Amino acid sequence: MDAVVKYIDGLLEKSTPDAPVWNIEKIKQGLKSKWNYIDGCMIKAVLQMYDLTKDEKYLKFADDFIDYRVFEDGTIDGYSIGEKNIDNVNAGKTLFELYDLTGKEKYKKAADLVYSQIEIMPRCQNEARSFWHKDIYPNQVWLDGLYMGLPFYLEYETRYNDRKNYSDIFGQFKFVIENMRNPINGLYFHAMDTSREAFWCDKVTGLSQHSWLRAIGWYTMALIDTLDQVDNKDHKYDAECKMLEDAFKDLVDSMLKYQDESGMWYQVVNYGGMDKNYLETSGSSIMAYALLKAIRLGYLSDDYAQYAKKAIDGICERYLKTNEDGSLSLGGICLVAGLGGNGRRPGTYDYYMSEPIVEDDAKGVGPFLLAYTELLRYENK
Repeated sequence: MDAVVKYIDGLLEKSTPDAPVWNIEKIKQGLKSKWNYIDGCMIKAVLQMYDLTKDEKYLKFADDFIDYRVFEDGTIDGYSIGEKNIDNVNAGKTLFELYDLTGKEKYKKAADLVYSQIEIMPRCQNEARSFWHKDIYPNQVWLDGLYMGLPFYLEYETRYNDRKNYSDIFGQFKFVIENMRNPINGLYFHAMDTSREAFWCDKVTGLSQHSWLRAIGWYTMALIDTLDQVDNKDHKYDAECKMLEDAFKDLVDSMLKYQDESGMWYQVVNYGGMDKNYLETSGSSIMAYALLKAIRLGYLSDDYAQYAKKAIDGICERYLKTNEDGSLSLGGICLVAGLGGNGRRPGTYDYYMSEPIVEDDAKGVGPFLLAYTELLRYENK
C-alpha cells in the first residue's frame, strides 16, 4: 500500500489551486478550476490523510488549496449561490474541518455562505419538498444530490443551528428510500422527476431507467456520512437514525450480490457481463469506503471487511498502474454521467457506456483515498 501514498503525494506535488491535475473535466475544457464538488471530494480525502497520519504536508496542502478560494469576508472565488446547484454545496464540508484545525474565521463565514444556498434551493412539490438537483433540472431528485447536499446541511445544523432542520433532512432521505429503491433487487434508480415531465423518465413512476454505480455510491456515502454526523445523544431522532441505518444495511447487502469476483462493481450495477459494461473505479472505491466506515462506526460487523478489502485489491490490481516515467496512475474512472441537459442524456444503457473513461480524476481518486484511509484505520485498530 506504500504505492498508494506515492501515488497521492505525486498528484499533490503536481497540483495547484488553479490547475489540480485531478480535475479532468476542467483540463479537458481548458479552464481554471473554481469552487466545485470534484475538488471538494479530493480535499476532503486529503484532510482524512492528515487526520490519520498527522503529516503536516496534508493539512498544509488542503489549507492552502481552500484558503486560495476563500476571501476574508467569507465569499468564495467562482461560487454563486444563485446558480442553485446542489453539487456546489459538497466542497463546503471541507470548511468545517479546516475551521476546526486552523481557526480561520473566514472558513466559518464561508460555511455560512454555502448554507445560504441551502436556504434558497428550489424544491419539488412532493411531500418531502426535496431539493431540485440544480435550478436547470426542475423537480428532479438525483441520488448524487443527496451526497452533495445533505451531509453538509446536517453538519451545519448540528454545529450552528441547534438541529432545527433535521426533520427536513430526514424527510428528503425518506422520500428517496420509499420512491427510488427498486423493490426487485434492492438497488436504487439514478434519478426521479417528481413532475414526470422529463423526456428520460418513466411517465408513471418518474424514475430513470438504470442503477448507475457512482450514483448509488454517492447515496451510500450520504447515508453513512449523515449517520456519522447526526447528534442523537438525547435519542430524539432514534426512529430517523434507524431508518437511515436500515436503508444503508439493505443497500449494502443488495450491492454485495452484484460484487464481481474481481472485487469491483460494474458501471451499470445489475448488468454485469453485458456488452461494453465495465468494472468502474469510483463507485467501487466508494463502496469500499462505506463498508469500512460503517464497520468503524458500529453499523456493520467485521464480516463485511473482506468485501471492502477485495474491492480495494481489485482496483489496485486492475487499474493502479506504473507509467514509463515511474509515476502511477489510476484508471477505470467514469468522467461524468447525468440525465437531460444540453447533451440530451437519456439515461439508457448505451448512454452510460458512452461517457469517457479517464485516469486520475478526483471523482475516483478521492473515494479511493478515503477507502485507503478507512482500511488503514481498520487494520490499525
